[in-house]
Amino acid sequence: MQETENKLSTMPNGSLITRTIAMPADTNANMDIFGGWIMSQMDIASGIIAKNTAKSRVATVAVDSMTFHKPVHVADTVACYGELLKVGNTSMKIKIEVWCQRDMNEEQFLVTEAIFTYVAINTEGKPIPVNRETSC
Repeated sequence: MQETENKLSTMPNGSLITRTIAMPADTNANMDIFGGWIMSQMDIASGIIAKNTAKSRVATVAVDSMTFHKPVHVADTVACYGELLKVGNTSMKIKIEVWCQRDMNEEQFLVTEAIFTYVAINTEGKPIPVNRETSC
């Protein structure tokens, strides 16, 4: 565990996209925040980036390299930071990091990170090109 902690970043990468508070209803059987809830927060944040990039509807098509580094506790402030990594013809890869602030301490720590892939879609759900003039 010590080795993993030494490799973790000390500052978030990307821009702040969302912030929320972890609530008791979001806990698992161990009374930590459920990983699925954290993943949904990441999907919301990365979806904002994808929609703003594509200027259209988007759909999540993959989540790669999801790594949980530390648990999230009730009352932690949960912040999702994101950055656009790549724009393809119809797809976008977005890196999301989740950082937490605990007990009103100003220090944040990395808890989770992943790469989400989205596809730009039309109103019928068919892939469409990403508008490259407005992306990146």
